[in-house]
Amino acid sequence: MKNILVPTDFSEDSLNAVSYALELLKKSPCNFYLLHVNDLSGYAYQGLSYAASPEVLVEDVIATAKKKLHVFLKKVGSMAKMKEHHFYPLYDQGFFIECIRRNVEERKIDLIVMGTKGTSGALGEVIGSNTGDVITKVKCNTLAVPVMASFGQLEEIAFPTDYNIFYSAKILSAISDLLETNKSYLRVMHASKSGQLLTESQIKNKEYLEDYLNETFEKKNSFHSITNKNVTAAVQCFVESRNIDLLVMVAKNLNFLQQIVFSSKVEKISFHTKIPFLVIHD
Repeated sequence: MKNILVPTDFSEDSLNAVSYALELLKKSPCNFYLLHVNDLSGYAYQGLSYAASPEVLVEDVIATAKKKLHVFLKKVGSMAKMKEHHFYPLYDQGFFIECIRRNVEERKIDLIVMGTKGTSGALGEVIGSNTGDVITKVKCNTLAVPVMASFGQLEEIAFPTDYNIFYSAKILSAISDLLETNKSYLRVMHASKSGQLLTESQIKNKEYLEDYLNETFEKKNSFHSITNKNVTAAVQCFVESRNIDLLVMVAKNLNFLQQIVFSSKVEKISFHTKIPFLVIHD
């Protein structure tokens, strides 16, 4: 039984993320924990501006949030794909990341699922601050689902990498589970500048990954190299040319991850608006 944590603000983003996860995991028995976090630190002061006392204001906020959580639970329950999908509402108070970490540990969470707008803010940021914080500060595999994403058959999964990390058993297990469950093909993509060669360490890491995939999946996957001075533009080109359905990245490869996911501006990059990405923690 897999344990899935879905932080929610009751928005369409989070509802779409749950919908995607239900389809992705429709063959796997799962416990879905729908978590709403309230940071009540500011309400004590807000109460001074209202007729109600700070305590009454806080109680109203909590009561309203719990009602919304149960409405959200009913919506999600009506979308269930199998009898072995179970749903539980969770309400927590405090700083967002601390609450996420606590629930990940207490519920033995295997995967966090979060919705993203694809772009937000004046700078066109790819993901919101909460999703970005979860990816970088919580050691748990995280699936980020853009609001425009809809689940289809996961035929092509892209794995952008610079070969600067060793692919541990935990990383390979997460990738293998994804490929086996969805009968998917993995497209390993490396972006490099013109004339830039792999180091000895990179070559060894690539060979290890290639040997593992070939032995496990009988050479059904492939390796690609794209020359472009801009990593994000290279990924964009690859996603479009291959009709990629999902991106997989490794959190430990932070520098590479930041170039793809945490771009300050989206500009002409469009895959962030419709392609979900899974970040694996070692």
